[in-house]
Amino acid sequence: MRNIIRLGIVLFAIVACGGIHLTESTQAANARPNIVVILSDDQGWGDLGVHGNVNLKTPNIDSLARGGALFDRFYVCAVCSPTRAEFLTGRYHPRGGVHGTSIGQERLDLDEKTMGDTFKAAGYATAAFGKWHNGTQYPYHPNARGFDEYYGFCSGHWGNYFSPILEHNGEIVRGNGFIIDDLTDHALAFIEQNRERPFFCYLPYNTPHTPFQVPERFYEKFKDLSLKMRNRDPKREEPPRTRAALALCENIDWNVGRILHKLDELKLSEKTIVIYFSDNGPNSWRWNDGMKGRKGSTDEGGVRVPFLIRWPGHIKPGTRIPQIAAAIDLLPTLADLSGIQVVSTKPLDGISLKPLLLGSAQNWSDRTIFSHWKGRVSVRTQRYRLDHTGKLYDMKADPGQDKDVSKEKQKVAARLSKAVARWKAELLPGLTDDNRPFPVGYPAFPSTPLPARDGVPHGNVQRSARAPNCSFFKNWVSSEDKITWDIEVANSGQYESVIYYTCAKEDIGSTVELSFNGSRIRGQVTEPHDPPLRGAENDRVHRGGESYVKDFKPLRLGIVRLKKGRGTLTLRALEVPGKQVMDVRAVVLTLLN
Repeated sequence: MRNIIRLGIVLFAIVACGGIHLTESTQAANARPNIVVILSDDQGWGDLGVHGNVNLKTPNIDSLARGGALFDRFYVCAVCSPTRAEFLTGRYHPRGGVHGTSIGQERLDLDEKTMGDTFKAAGYATAAFGKWHNGTQYPYHPNARGFDEYYGFCSGHWGNYFSPILEHNGEIVRGNGFIIDDLTDHALAFIEQNRERPFFCYLPYNTPHTPFQVPERFYEKFKDLSLKMRNRDPKREEPPRTRAALALCENIDWNVGRILHKLDELKLSEKTIVIYFSDNGPNSWRWNDGMKGRKGSTDEGGVRVPFLIRWPGHIKPGTRIPQIAAAIDLLPTLADLSGIQVVSTKPLDGISLKPLLLGSAQNWSDRTIFSHWKGRVSVRTQRYRLDHTGKLYDMKADPGQDKDVSKEKQKVAARLSKAVARWKAELLPGLTDDNRPFPVGYPAFPSTPLPARDGVPHGNVQRSARAPNCSFFKNWVSSEDKITWDIEVANSGQYESVIYYTCAKEDIGSTVELSFNGSRIRGQVTEPHDPPLRGAENDRVHRGGESYVKDFKPLRLGIVRLKKGRGTLTLRALEVPGKQVMDVRAVVLTLLN
């Protein structure tokens, strides 16, 4: 790609031990297990063969259960970014400030320590490949959250899955082929490079999240498939969406097989913990074993997901664990299994599942696991679920949540209602009073992207789609219109200012101004750049809220001096000779000194 700009400088050190005398501490570190965590996006509990779905085959993922353990009841959040935050911190997502999936609400507070921080502090090589979804700008970026190596995208969803624009340690790059295959390629290279030392490899895939784009060789099987297993309410199911989602699940399974094969090839399988789970319930109405709800719901079908874990020689093959567990448990569990200390000084909500995994649990206590989204809170115990309206369900007798037993089980309902009230009182006050600006100007990561997702349109300016995550700004037609970002400049200095734009030939000539706290710089749109929208040609089903995408070109305004402090970054037009100014994907500010 010709128009590559540097968005950060990150040192990625590969340590080789050949010929070097190993100290006892180094030997101990090298004896620790490697970790591979694979997180799928919008895959339901029912989207696996091991759970009984005969509509698809997932032999590689299923093999993790045969060779290790399967949790019958494992819980996450109703949507993507909160689950990621809970996995990374071992704490319920409101504690870390995560209360949405876009426009900055997905960011994990900077005083939270992550899974990456813990394993990096223990001497592990750390990497993440895929959808981050817990903050874009440094120091919210994964390279600042304990991950030495990062390749993927930081947004909540992406608009094109075939050779898309991605980033590698802050540098804009062009992906290579289908995105899940590409992310796996990078994970395989990381594993190969670090085979002589402990590594932590986090693979947060971004499928089967929409848009439903999948390579033909996986879709061919499903495009005319007669679905043998359907949603509990078949009238709500859209078979074309189901078929596309299942094809994506089989593509994931193929890539999981590639990971497992690489571990075998390098003779690392025996010393590697492999985990597979999903971030929320299914993103369409499809077979999910009769559970109530789907993605976005705090009912069982929205928050119960697959969870499989394999560690040969430690976890007994074919183990099935009935006790409830959750994403908040993964940080304490993996640290415990690895024999390392959690670096966070904040109390964790999760607990170590090591006794369950290794068969040493005795008198395991019942517990309560809370699910929250948009003020709706439900709570699960081993037997009961109290939903967000106060209805109580006996999940053993009624797994589909069809009969409210709150009157018959008044003591249970009262106890759980009080637990929810306490949880809400402790975690929810002030959660949505988000006053965090977008940070700019850190020498360790000098270039800061400010995408349209994080900006605010004014006047006639519109987003290219309802969902902000992969959107761009369009319909900028007047000098009265503007686009703003709430930012905080960390260091005073000279900043190169770049706008990523498209503009038709007949509309060139607009003069634009970028200003911040009295500093301003102007430039003119002199070169047409009007590429077509991309994405529709690869969609298997018409997309909903995701934007189509374009290849945007950098318009270099020049260098402007910005002073340290918080303020509003404003992009406006001084002259508009054509019908519109331009479409805008992002502004990038790069600290030069």
